[in-house]
Amino acid sequence: MFVTKWKIVVAVALLTPAFARAGDQKEQQAYCSYVMEQAQAQRDLLRTPTATAGFTQPETGLPIQVVGGASLGLSDVKKAGLTMEVARRNCELYKAETGAQQEIQYAVPNLEKEALSNRLTLIDRASTSLDALMEQTSKMVEAQNATRVMLFSLQTTKIKLNADRADTQTKLTAIYIPPLSGQPLKDLVSQKQSREAGAQKAENKLTRQNNWDVVLTVGVHQQVNPVAQNPQPYGLVSVNYNLASRAINKHLDSATAAHAEWKQTQESDVTRGMEVLRQQLADGVTVQEARLKSLQEQSDEIKKNLDLVATPDTSAAFDFHNQLAAAQLLLEIEAGDASFRIDLLREFLAQNY
Repeated sequence: MFVTKWKIVVAVALLTPAFARAGDQKEQQAYCSYVMEQAQAQRDLLRTPTATAGFTQPETGLPIQVVGGASLGLSDVKKAGLTMEVARRNCELYKAETGAQQEIQYAVPNLEKEALSNRLTLIDRASTSLDALMEQTSKMVEAQNATRVMLFSLQTTKIKLNADRADTQTKLTAIYIPPLSGQPLKDLVSQKQSREAGAQKAENKLTRQNNWDVVLTVGVHQQVNPVAQNPQPYGLVSVNYNLASRAINKHLDSATAAHAEWKQTQESDVTRGMEVLRQQLADGVTVQEARLKSLQEQSDEIKKNLDLVATPDTSAAFDFHNQLAAAQLLLEIEAGDASFRIDLLREFLAQNY
């Protein structure tokens, strides 16, 4: 006895998402379209009956019969719906994963952009104060109460400010920031973990369907030599059950727990990335605090000297006063920058963790 079976075979890719480093809405939609089309192909394959055709000889000496029919398993019908659910879950997971990855990837550049914008404001403020001081010194030079060397010292500070402004603007324009959601990282990562758990649950449920099946087969058979007058119908119901189902389900549950533990330590996962970012920002606060402390100590020394020449009555005292004032302006930029960065980093950490 031999039976020839045929079935249209569709090559179906794995539904597990391959996460991109960062993705916008268009990329997410394209990925989801890909996943859903693959799942629909698998769904149609599973819920479509398998056609059967062939020849058979029931017993030696009996006439050969041609057999034709179709069979369909209830487990396959169930898996067709679950396949679509897995695809939908993985689509949602991909969106959550790429969204969180993008927020983490551009968190530091976004903070740096804010800090650089603030630095430009500080430079402009210092430049305005320096211009007033230069104007006052220029008038004294014209009145021959000050030398051009005193004015040149202020012009040197002006050059430094202009160079600082140009450098800051260059850094600012080099930073690319895509549109961000503005949601706290803790919410985005929590959402990703929830969807990841849902995707794992759906995939496990799909895998469990392989533990059993009820297959319905119907068709007709016709004697061909000699040819019988009427085809005879036949039907068959078969039940399959995997005796290792309990052990399989136990392994699947353990796999889900192991997957969650793996994601907690995986370097490329957003959960780990969020923690790495937190440590980086906390270290940044420490560095900026040390920087601000050093700047404040230098500023205090300059203030003491400025108090000594608060009302300069000689050209030398006036020159010294100008040098101290110019240095104070430069220090105010650095101290203001450090202070702003500290507040910015602390605010980010409080909102996102």
